[in-house]
Amino acid sequence: MTERVVGIGAGAKELATEDMILNIGPQHPSTHGVLRLRLTLDGERIATAEPIIGYMHRGAEKLFEVRDYRQIIMLANRHDWLSGFANELGVVIAAERMLGIEPPVRAVWARTLLAELNRVLSHLMFLGSYPLELGAITPLFYAFNERERIQGVMEEISGGRMHYMFNRVGGLKEDLPLGWLDRVSEAVTETRRRVPDIEDLILGNEIFRARTKGVGVLGREQIMQYGVSGPIARASGVDFDLRRDQPYLAYPELPVKVVTRTAGDCHARFEVLLDQLKVSLDLADACVERLRSLPPGPINQRLPKVLKVPEGHTYAWTENPLGINGYYLVSKGDKTPWRLKLRSASFNNIQVLREMLPGHVVADMVAILGSMFFVVGDIDK
Repeated sequence: MTERVVGIGAGAKELATEDMILNIGPQHPSTHGVLRLRLTLDGERIATAEPIIGYMHRGAEKLFEVRDYRQIIMLANRHDWLSGFANELGVVIAAERMLGIEPPVRAVWARTLLAELNRVLSHLMFLGSYPLELGAITPLFYAFNERERIQGVMEEISGGRMHYMFNRVGGLKEDLPLGWLDRVSEAVTETRRRVPDIEDLILGNEIFRARTKGVGVLGREQIMQYGVSGPIARASGVDFDLRRDQPYLAYPELPVKVVTRTAGDCHARFEVLLDQLKVSLDLADACVERLRSLPPGPINQRLPKVLKVPEGHTYAWTENPLGINGYYLVSKGDKTPWRLKLRSASFNNIQVLREMLPGHVVADMVAILGSMFFVVGDIDK
């Protein structure tokens, strides 16, 4: 505890005061779940900040070790509950690489389409919830209306609204339903038409600009030190996106536009998220057109009933909606992994709060926290 000495008036006796310790959470509306922040306050200004995690820890990595490669998919899609399909991809890509199998072309393009639709869903959630934390409830209804439209086509193909369980080692669970591509195209077109309404409603608001511009500036050096990735890193000028720089799935054949800003503040992070939403809608359209042109064919590879991955190790990483997800798979040749280490985007992104929050007032903390776009399950795994 730091002791501060202040003087009151000319020649007044000195008064010894102590900094105040404030716990935000682990149950608090602005922490997106059971995250705890331990703040040291000097008046209303934050002197130090310590993120305390682990309240939601479920030991997913240990559970991976006693599940076969089909069962792991069910566990892996739950840590970031807004990005279920994207979470599944890293597991199946790592296993396929170890097995030396290539999924069919139709599966590759369908996976890419579903990954981008999942990205749209995740971004819409944060585009609607962030203004809510700053006191504006209307954008949430706009964003959720568009989410429901995209959720409709995702639910139709997989049967799930959040945990899709549609990936399989070697491809996808089943082929696309008749007429599904038409319904995807309609949903994407309508969502693209409505995005400017959300943009005008939020970015045109002077209160939103005042609460976010110049607040929570994150420098490039801090990003490199903490391994921050995704929209948060790109808002600080880090021009890196795995879809373009180390492409997987069908991304080598797609024109992936990487959106960046240089300000690195809350406003820039929101703008990057909004622009990335538009990019994902364009990529979804491109995938739909390619799937229309592909001849009929298989959607997955035939695999043995008991799937054993050869001995060895590999590292697969994907550009998830919140940033880079990494999957380090070590196999001893059994039907379960010997080790599957998960590198989740939210874990690294939230650690940098200890650098960002000091110097800001408590009211700005809520604006900063919301702009970090994290999911607590993705931190605690």
